[in-house]
Amino acid sequence: MTIDQLDAVIIGAGISGVNAAYDLQTKCPQCRYTIIESRESLGGTWDLFKYPGIRSDTDMYSLGYRFKPWTSTKAIGSGSDILNYLRSAARSHDIDKHIRFQRRVISASWCSTRARWDIVIQCVKSGDTERLAARFLFACNGYYSYKEGYTPVFPNQDMFSGDILHPQFWPADYSLAGKKVVVIGSGATAITLAPAMARQSAKVTVLQRSPTYIVSQPEQSFLPKILTLLLPDNGIHALMRMVGILKQTSFYLVAKRFPKLVKSVLLHDIRRRLGKDYPVEKHFTPSYEPWDQRVCVVPNGDLFSAIKAGEVTMVTDHIAGFESGGIRLKSGKIIVADVIVTATGLKMEMLSGMDLAVDGKKVEIGKHFLYRGGMLDSVPNAIFYIGYPNASWTLKTDLLGRFACRLINYMRKERFDYCTPVLPNNSMNQNPLMSLSSGYIVRAIDSIPKAGPKSPWRTSQNYFRDYIELRLKSINNNDLKFFRKN
Repeated sequence: MTIDQLDAVIIGAGISGVNAAYDLQTKCPQCRYTIIESRESLGGTWDLFKYPGIRSDTDMYSLGYRFKPWTSTKAIGSGSDILNYLRSAARSHDIDKHIRFQRRVISASWCSTRARWDIVIQCVKSGDTERLAARFLFACNGYYSYKEGYTPVFPNQDMFSGDILHPQFWPADYSLAGKKVVVIGSGATAITLAPAMARQSAKVTVLQRSPTYIVSQPEQSFLPKILTLLLPDNGIHALMRMVGILKQTSFYLVAKRFPKLVKSVLLHDIRRRLGKDYPVEKHFTPSYEPWDQRVCVVPNGDLFSAIKAGEVTMVTDHIAGFESGGIRLKSGKIIVADVIVTATGLKMEMLSGMDLAVDGKKVEIGKHFLYRGGMLDSVPNAIFYIGYPNASWTLKTDLLGRFACRLINYMRKERFDYCTPVLPNNSMNQNPLMSLSSGYIVRAIDSIPKAGPKSPWRTSQNYFRDYIELRLKSINNNDLKFFRKN
């Protein structure tokens, strides 16, 4: 069997994979690479999710690429607009020509003697396998399962006579008109779904166990309209990108430093929108501080407008069980429903479940530390693209992509074959990779890489700190060892 010999294999043709490919093409033009994508088209998350109202929850100038201007005046992009943007970015740089669609990576095994990754991929349709060999592995397939979402088992769930839907697997052309819908959940998906379904003439109830912090942001940004008189598209995008970075970073830092102040401001805005008689304390006041879990964004306050118009009702209670016509709550109340939507979250799955091994030994990702936010200790020549949980995903993966190219070019110049992050000691204190207490992170804590107490093992949630770490600090340091094969 002929085995393709490549410089890099990129796993995943989503927002990170396209970014990684662009960086390789422009900064390491000597590298031969391919992208392995299990789906029929590129786009990752934005090609998978089709539920009503799907959109970005951060501004598009920072979620978008630095090399591809976001020219719409919408600061919050719809799912279809984002997917078209990603396809255009890949097409305009011929990245789409490097994608092998409907191929799934089954395993990747590193051989130090050969200084190569041996990668087995499987055709989704036929089940046939192929083999690739590559110097570098770029894992751009995110950290959640595409095959299943997280859905807890509810008492008497089989008794419900209507449809039970999970947002991750939304049926095409599903009509909600005139139906009573209960959305179970309080996170970003639930607050996106509720007003969108109300616009489809559904009567919507959001059922939550506990509230989430929510902030309203304008969907349209007036600043780009003014800047069109002064700057070209590239200049507008670069300036708006920096504005977005500054806003996200400062909001997070202020919230962590002055949580009571930020909590007061957020709740004051909700009271202003819903009126003094609305029970904001019950439905919109979490028990935790801002940014202990992700703060959700609603464009133009659409959720609050729908609540005020009587199209969406908030219920904060616990589920006792399902019944034929709806849900019985522990308070004794029954919510009548034709459709139940379980917006209960994602199921985290590192590397899409593929097997990873180094010199014949299986890599258990949850037992490893993350070096500079993108490499596992004792795992050679591999970059793991993990974005920010508290800001635009692309900001971190963009920094990782440019770091990867710096690393490749340094090794080429110095004639090294591979490099491996090595822990300074075996008893380094463990810190959580993500400083959020969200359910999807807590449930998967044992399968997520660890962080250390200080650089380069500390995982930052600050773009400017990461910029220094990944863009300005020397590639060569005591924690990254370089080797030449024998």
